Amino acid sequence: MTVQVSERDESKMSHEGLAAGVRIWDVHQQGQLVGMFHQEHEAHQYRMELEHLENQRHTQ
Repeated sequence: MTVQVSERDESKMSHEGLAAGVRIWDVHQQGQLVGMFHQEHEAHQYRMELEHLENQRHTQ
């Protein structure tokens, strides 16, 4: 399984969000967007949850 966390590209954000200094971290699983977070640590926590669940499925 591939789970990746990346900061959202400014070209994909609204002008209002950019002006307000909003930062968004996207979580992708196998190329699909599965979560968006305003805090980087929350995005990484979600990534770890997804990886843990996937590992559980593989061991069953």
